[in-house]
Amino acid sequence: MNEQFFPVFLQIVIAIGFAAVALTLSVVLGKSARRSEIKDTAYECGMLPVGDGAPRFSVKFYLIAMLFVIFDIEVVFMYPWAVQFRDLVSESATALVSMAGFAGTLAFAYVYALRKGALSWK
Repeated sequence: MNEQFFPVFLQIVIAIGFAAVALTLSVVLGKSARRSEIKDTAYECGMLPVGDGAPRFSVKFYLIAMLFVIFDIEVVFMYPWAVQFRDLVSESATALVSMAGFAGTLAFAYVYALRKGALSWK
């Protein structure tokens, strides 16, 4: 069994060794740059930066985006079940009951998010 995984372990050791050597050489051979206020400023096409770089987004935006991703993943889990529905239900009703529980949990989470106001833009 060890003979089968030896190439994998060897590749991992070589990759870690290469990364360590590359980082060490860059520190040893590279220039040490002195920091200054001018070097730390942003450079935008020759113009001096004015104001903040990016607009601030409300936390609601991120909350709605996370809820969308979560509910989207739930639909991805339902799709294969729907494709195999006839085969699953003909064998036993366990698949139907388990998906009903899954959909019930999803509906409960959706109602909870609505009641908390997580989906309102105000």
